Amino acid sequence: MKNIATITLALIALAALAPPALSHDKHAHETYSAGEPGNPEKPSRTIEVAMSEMEYTPSRIEVKRGEQIRLVIRNAGKEDHEFLLATTDENLKHAEDMKKHPHMEHDEPNAVRLKPAKSAEIIWKFTKTGTFEYSCLIPDHRDYGMIGKISVK
Repeated sequence: MKNIATITLALIALAALAPPALSHDKHAHETYSAGEPGNPEKPSRTIEVAMSEMEYTPSRIEVKRGEQIRLVIRNAGKEDHEFLLATTDENLKHAEDMKKHPHMEHDEPNAVRLKPAKSAEIIWKFTKTGTFEYSCLIPDHRDYGMIGKISVK
C-alpha cells in the first residue's frame, strides 16, 4: 500500500511540473484537395448556393486559381442537406462512411450540414487547379443527383 501511495504522489508531482498543453486551431495544419479555408478579413466574391430536394443551384461554378470565394449556402428544401467540397473520390469514400453513420456531424471548414430554412457560409481559397465537387452525402442524396462541380482554372 505504501508503494502505491508513493507512486501516486510521484505521478502527481510530475504532472504538476509538466508544461501546459498548447492549444491550437485543429484545422490550421490540415490540407484539403480543393484548396484551403479562406480569410474572412480578405476580399472575396460571394456565390449563393441553394440546396433543395436532390439538387444544388447553381450546379456548376467557375473560379480562378487563387480566388477566395464566400459560399453562402442555404437549405431551401424540406429535409436536411449537406455541402461537402472535395474531390469526387474523397466524397465517394466519405459517402460510404455516411451510410454507416447517417447522422454524422461535420466539423470541417469545407463542409456544412443544414436543416431546412437554415443557411451558413464557407469562405474558401481555391489554391489548386482542377475540377472539384460539392455533394450531399446524406445516404441516397448523392445517388439521386445532389452533386455540383467547381472548375478552378
